[in-house]
Amino acid sequence: MTSMLQVFATIKEISAASGLFLKGNLLYVIGDNSNYLYEYAIKEQRLNKIPLLITSPSENILKTAKPDFEVICHYNGIIYILGSGSTSQRNQMIEYHLDTKMVIERNLLPLYTAMKKAHAIGDDNLNIEGAIFTGKQWLLFNRGNGNASKNGVFIIAGSDLANAKSADFTLITLLKTNQIVVSFTDATLHKNQIYFIAAAEDTISTYNDGKIMGSYIGNLDLATLKLNFITKIAEHQKFEGITFLGEKDSQLEFLICEDADNESSETIIYKLLV
Repeated sequence: MTSMLQVFATIKEISAASGLFLKGNLLYVIGDNSNYLYEYAIKEQRLNKIPLLITSPSENILKTAKPDFEVICHYNGIIYILGSGSTSQRNQMIEYHLDTKMVIERNLLPLYTAMKKAHAIGDDNLNIEGAIFTGKQWLLFNRGNGNASKNGVFIIAGSDLANAKSADFTLITLLKTNQIVVSFTDATLHKNQIYFIAAAEDTISTYNDGKIMGSYIGNLDLATLKLNFITKIAEHQKFEGITFLGEKDSQLEFLICEDADNESSETIIYKLLV
């Protein structure tokens, strides 16, 4: 299994990119320190900022107050944006309707609380970093970078995530490098196969950042969640968003974004060939 990274685009005015969704010429980007959805027209290199919260839309929000929008996924004309659940400020879900431009806010606190209680996951170990919605079920990818290493997938039946009462949980061991757990940072679905990115970070906190020890691309089977492969794509970069781009010469193409954990006001989007 080989992979290759190429710079696809550099977008000014976005920092701490944490998720991507591609629809035609439009690339939608979220940042974990912002409550805007960024709509980037690729050919025109034009950026549009869509406020996600009815009150106080802002950027570069302090870490203690940010909604931590780590998750973006799409189904049937609706973009879903989720907070990570890693603190009490991070339990929102936003629905953005592409046709009508309507924004709806929902509260995931009851579901996140039920998930933690049912599966003995403490407050310091819930950190949702990716989601897939199939129309029949949700898969939420928990990054196991907390002290309990709860890396795995929550499976929620039905379509109404905000009103769901329960979730199954499958613990998934990816690998360890230098005794540091490699854990999910995002996932996307293509032809009933889950393609995920993951990172090894020298921290046991879902809140505090640590030294990056590598980023990875991997594949899980949708039906069984069996790990089919995982391979390193970078030594010292942390990638936090992935979206499917296309196929070329028997290779799959994805776009991924990097969260550099610094004060940079630009985001580099990479094309990854797998």
